[in-house]
Amino acid sequence: MNEEIDYELTPAQWETLKAMRTPASKLPRMSRYAIDSLIALGLAAMNGDTPAITAKGRKVLIRGSSLLLQDLAA
Repeated sequence: MNEEIDYELTPAQWETLKAMRTPASKLPRMSRYAIDSLIALGLAAMNGDTPAITAKGRKVLIRGSSLLLQDLAA
């Protein structure tokens, strides 16, 4: 089964998703609204008091990164 992962994320959501790739000890300050919205989409989850990117979030980030590069090239 090929699942299409296509989300219309805001710039704040993209930046928050990208920031979650770093170790928890080095996470920058992030928008609570962006974190909550990513959790609602299943792209992030809380690990104790720290937000963490999920496997689904990684797939969206990887796919979205290539789409963003295509937009910049156009």
